[in-house]
Amino acid sequence: MARLLDAFMPAVGKLVRAVSRALHHGGSALPGKVVETLDRGFLARTLGSLPYGVVLISGTNGKTTTTRMVASMLRDAGLRVFTNPTGSNFTRGVVASLVQEMPVFGTKLDADIAVLELDEAYAVHFVNQIKPRYSLLLNVMRDQLDRFGEIDTTAKLLSNVAHATKRVVVLNREDPRISALSKDVLSPCKVKYFGLDDSLRSMFPTDDDLHSDLDGDLAGDLAGDSRSDSHDDSRNLPHADVVLAKVDGNKADFLIDGHRKTTSVKLRGVYNVFNAAAASTIVRAILADAAKKDATLAKFNDDALMDAISRVTPAFGRGEVIEVNGAPVELVLVKNPIGFRLALASCKPANHDTMIAICDEYADGRDMSWLWDVDFTSLSSTGVACVSGTRAWDMALRLQYDKVASRNVNTDLEEDVKAFVNGDFSSDDKNAKRIYCTYTAMLRVRATLGQIASVKDVGVGK
Repeated sequence: MARLLDAFMPAVGKLVRAVSRALHHGGSALPGKVVETLDRGFLARTLGSLPYGVVLISGTNGKTTTTRMVASMLRDAGLRVFTNPTGSNFTRGVVASLVQEMPVFGTKLDADIAVLELDEAYAVHFVNQIKPRYSLLLNVMRDQLDRFGEIDTTAKLLSNVAHATKRVVVLNREDPRISALSKDVLSPCKVKYFGLDDSLRSMFPTDDDLHSDLDGDLAGDLAGDSRSDSHDDSRNLPHADVVLAKVDGNKADFLIDGHRKTTSVKLRGVYNVFNAAAASTIVRAILADAAKKDATLAKFNDDALMDAISRVTPAFGRGEVIEVNGAPVELVLVKNPIGFRLALASCKPANHDTMIAICDEYADGRDMSWLWDVDFTSLSSTGVACVSGTRAWDMALRLQYDKVASRNVNTDLEEDVKAFVNGDFSSDDKNAKRIYCTYTAMLRVRATLGQIASVKDVGVGK
């Protein structure tokens, strides 16, 4: 019976997706919801047959970008990788991606390993069905408080992932709530860490540090210095396999088991480069295990890893640049105060028209009070050309308190996007465009840009 269901579920999912997209209702997760309802064992049976198992990536910030990096690096190493690239990170989103990748009447996924991004809450449901072989837990920040409550609750959710993982759990040593999850890991599963050099530490405050003084020379913090290769002892932190040591423009230095490696990066923002340290740590662990079965994988050494990092491009909406009318429009996803602070620190406003789009749908979190914990003064010299989205007036009020001018405030996001990229709100036709947006606002921005420019279809609807 199971094999019969397996043969028909991909066809059912593909049909649902086609109908949904034809009716302009998106198409990302709905096929997965239908398949899950019809066959609750489909996910476990399909992923359970993969020779190198499942990699689960979760945390508050950076899941989509890091998942993209891990999948890209493993492909460069020679593995066939299945992933959920749309950022639909509930279990039904994973199922939807599965049925899309499988043959219409196929019973087997053509992959060696699955690299999956999971929402913090839905990761608990996932590990109840499938025990991941590898897990990467990134951070815990105040994000969607109306869904998760206090951040300790989010950490507790992620502890279930650490407890269920079979081979290796990779933790962020800089986040005390994440590093504390090492106590939940069961033997013989191993714990590994990624981290930061002291010279970059002030750029990545924990949630507890949020109200501390983050002012200062951010450019200097980003560049770091070469005063030492590691400060593990001075901060009494566990040894990290991969440490981000320096970011200087489009180049980054990593310490891999104490050896400094330099690579170019296409990723925007120091926070995304830190994600590369996380991705590198788990990829090294996966390939060390996989090389025991396939010796050719051992050829993918640390230099090859650096080359792989240099080729990774931003995930959709996360520093993605879309060309509209011959000019670049950059989309920067913002979800919580620390992420927004880091984005503002990494993206200089000069010679740019800035738009901020804030929505409060379920996927964003209804509680937008976190905007008051973001320092917007870096935008005071240029102002904001347009503020839009369902919470446009809340955002405009917040900017006013930091003495940042908002020249156009509206709630019609689609019309505002068209006017913004067409230069209707611009004081200089030569300015590039940058849009800071919450998750559902980003989806709507991309859909609108898709009507007037070439936008990559990532399966999240029209």
